[in-house]
Amino acid sequence: LKECRSVKAKRLFFVFADQHDHAWRQYLDPDDYDLGSGPRALVDGGRLHPRYDITVPPELIDGKESDESDDGP
Repeated sequence: LKECRSVKAKRLFFVFADQHDHAWRQYLDPDDYDLGSGPRALVDGGRLHPRYDITVPPELIDGKESDESDDGP
């Protein structure tokens, strides 16, 4: 992750890691990574993530995408 040059990719990584509550997430401090400055947009018409300052689809902020799969039990 430290070698990644894409600010959007790193911010999105942390959005997903937080959303899915991975056990290893506690060992990664976003302040240790260059996440750039200023807002970024992943999609048009999305919502600005309050912590990572990136515009993403609304379901990524509301937490609806995780745990609501129709794939069965």
